[in-house]
Amino acid sequence: MKKIVLVCAGGMSTGVLVNNMKKAAQEKGETVAIDAFSIESVTTAAKDADCVLLGPQVSYRLNEVQGLVACPAASIDMRTYGMMDGKKALEQALELIGE
Repeated sequence: MKKIVLVCAGGMSTGVLVNNMKKAAQEKGETVAIDAFSIESVTTAAKDADCVLLGPQVSYRLNEVQGLVACPAASIDMRTYGMMDGKKALEQALELIGE
């Protein structure tokens, strides 16, 4: 099972996107665990993650996050985030993982 961690300013605003990503994964037949956290807890939350996606509001901290986690990390495109496009966000995560 792949573990995808989303981080944002408070860990709350990404909740809708997480649900949309889970729905997209189910439709695609992917077995994934997807959760959202505050960026302040990224080190703990991403300890065993396969990738980390940052919400646009914290994308300026990407370099910092990349130095804190052992997995690939990237910022979610602002349009994807704004549209709460779970399919596109899931595709981005799976690309980062190498799938």
